[in-house]
Amino acid sequence: MKSNDNDNETVKVQTGPWDPLKRRVFRMMWIAALFSNIGSWMHEVGAGWLMTSLAPSPLMVALVQAATSAPMFLLALPAGALADIMDRRRYLIATQAWMLFSAAVLGALTLSGLMTAPLLLLLTFSLGIGAAMMMPAWGAITPELVPRAELQTAIGLNTIAMNAARAIGPAIAGIIIAASGPGVVFVVNAVSFLAVIGALLKWRRLPTKSTLPNENLVGAVRAGLRFARHAPELRAVLMRGSAFFIFASASWALLPLIVRQELNAGPGTYGLLLACVGIGAICGALLLPRVYRRLSRDKIIAVATFLYTLAMLTLAHSGSVQVVGGAMLLIGFTWMSVVSSLLTATQTALPAWVRARGLAFFWIVFTGGMAVGSALWGQVATMAGIPAALTVAAVGALIGIPATWRYRVGLHDVADLSPSMDWPTPMGHDEQEMDSGPVMVLVEYRIDPARRKEFAHEMHKMRTVRRRDGAFMWELFDDVEHPGRVVECFMVESWLEHLRQHERVTVADREVSKMARAFHTGPERPKVTHLLATSKR
Repeated sequence: MKSNDNDNETVKVQTGPWDPLKRRVFRMMWIAALFSNIGSWMHEVGAGWLMTSLAPSPLMVALVQAATSAPMFLLALPAGALADIMDRRRYLIATQAWMLFSAAVLGALTLSGLMTAPLLLLLTFSLGIGAAMMMPAWGAITPELVPRAELQTAIGLNTIAMNAARAIGPAIAGIIIAASGPGVVFVVNAVSFLAVIGALLKWRRLPTKSTLPNENLVGAVRAGLRFARHAPELRAVLMRGSAFFIFASASWALLPLIVRQELNAGPGTYGLLLACVGIGAICGALLLPRVYRRLSRDKIIAVATFLYTLAMLTLAHSGSVQVVGGAMLLIGFTWMSVVSSLLTATQTALPAWVRARGLAFFWIVFTGGMAVGSALWGQVATMAGIPAALTVAAVGALIGIPATWRYRVGLHDVADLSPSMDWPTPMGHDEQEMDSGPVMVLVEYRIDPARRKEFAHEMHKMRTVRRRDGAFMWELFDDVEHPGRVVECFMVESWLEHLRQHERVTVADREVSKMARAFHTGPERPKVTHLLATSKR
């Protein structure tokens, strides 16, 4: 079925909201992740409650949340790099084992009465490290589990699992804490990681084939930063996400205060409102596949953001529990729509070799935006009141729609990012040391001088490909003595990195190269020359 939206002229295959669950491996992973997420939310409640007994100061209680979220901001990029250069299945098993051990130690110390406030923060930070190391890799395996046409639906289902866990986990934790104390909650969380380990052990992942040695960690991080800088599709997602998360965080950060101060209600109402968010998210996941067949992803994000601002204004100026409950349903629906759309846009913008690193940037923007926004709107609420803070945040989110509209995230779904292996291996490559370099590559074109401007426009696209995949310098030179002779020049830090460029070329990149070569008027293909620096040889 073809989209009626001119902004997204892609062929869209109709998929049902539950189709990914028909695939055994995805279903197995989804169920395991649901149990693990429930355990993680149980830990959040148990750790916060335990700290109120060990060190009942607002600072220490707040540090529990900081210990959980800080590792994500600090470690997401190196975690993504590791997930891209290692076998993701084994890597994920290792992260789950780390979290299982941390949670088990936390539970054992608590049950034995040996827990202290510093130990609680340390072990919570340890769990946060495991989660930070796991998240980019977990997101990166989703395209391996479902076809591209089901990716948006699969991400929506993952969002359902997270929101369902958000509603179920705290409720179960409250019951267990009341009956047996927080130690049992920590043990249950430890057991929940066994479900994910079991699912990963049953998954028979096909290994990635490459004749080249793996990237080292520092080089992989540098390659990820370079990719993000020179990949306009990824930058568009990050800009749209930043404009949303910073302002949308106000509703999450201020919800406990809204319940207590604006509604004069208690924890029961707070739990009910969180349940409304989960129900709204589930409804969004069910309806989004149908909406996606009619609207571009850009318009879905814009409309959902607009509706989110209306919900925040309702939270700000309504004193009715029933009305606020309806607003939280809408927040759950629109939150799921925006996050799912942005995650899908991120996935479809990333080739496999850098997928986890690209997702790491998304999680950095997500956690950073939520953390900065929460602190900002908390301060605004302290100075001007909760309604004023929510109103300003809503206006900011509304302004963000036109301010970031030029960053389109729905225009690259048809790009085939599978490896093309189209570049021939350079002659004499076996005779060179892998770490020798830098390498200068010259590509000589013969073009019609009258078409120089059109050619330069196409070569600008090639510049993006070269820089994104490894080049640290790129220029286009005209031969002043021979009009029509144009030389593309780019440099790569080593011979090995240039060979990696050959492996990173996608089918979509090949089409860009074909468009550039179409201007070539010579009798043979454009001449390619490789020059290797001699100063270090």
